[in-house]
Amino acid sequence: MARLDTEALVLRIVDFGESDRIAHLLTPEASRLTVIAKGARRSRKRFPGALDLLCHAAVQVERRRPHGMARLEQARLIDPFAALRADPARFTMACYVAELVDRLAPEGAGGPEARRLFVAALGALRAIAASRPDARLRVLLEVRLLAALGLAPELARCVRCGRPLEAGGAVSFHVAEGGALCARCARPGDAAVPVGLGTLRTLEQSLRLAFPQLSRLGLSGAALDEARGLVARFLRFHVGLELRSEPVLDRLLASRKPSGAFG
Repeated sequence: MARLDTEALVLRIVDFGESDRIAHLLTPEASRLTVIAKGARRSRKRFPGALDLLCHAAVQVERRRPHGMARLEQARLIDPFAALRADPARFTMACYVAELVDRLAPEGAGGPEARRLFVAALGALRAIAASRPDARLRVLLEVRLLAALGLAPELARCVRCGRPLEAGGAVSFHVAEGGALCARCARPGDAAVPVGLGTLRTLEQSLRLAFPQLSRLGLSGAALDEARGLVARFLRFHVGLELRSEPVLDRLLASRKPSGAFG
């Protein structure tokens, strides 16, 4: 029997049987873990307030069989992210982040990649909690999470020749090839979309900033439309289907203009 004491973010909760719950947790040691919490629906004493969607908790997990479902033995609440639940747009964007990570995170994978993804997901939820969510925040967080998942698009160099993208030249973005194409490498018939170099540079810069610093990045008007379009295509290519929270988030953000800062 292997015991794991770690932090976790609750990505998904499903009722199971008469008294149990199944939870999808994101952890820094094992990426996504599917666990069963026995008796969680009958008593909250073992998991006081810690098994709600989006909660940050300290958990104890027992892996009783190598290929069986792990068992959640204890959970202690660290942060309920109350601010996320006080505003529909914040809550929906946070649910979108959780659903995206739950869909793409590998099950039981350890190593530095697992910690990087956990830190990114936690940072994203904190950024949403401290923000007025809008389309700019959404697209910057999407790029950060793709990078943490090992799926970052190439934004600074041509994916075919490897040369840095140059100012003044036509640039396009090829979803299937994973990034930008320079004018020399683009070919007629390529399934690529034109994009401004400034848009790509802003997205690339977002990968180097701490989450609270993302509000410094200017991304509005045509550049925001370009960024949203290419990131949406890139996500659909990797996710394969529309996430359940996505149309709800689209409607909530449709009437919100990007502000000068997220706060």
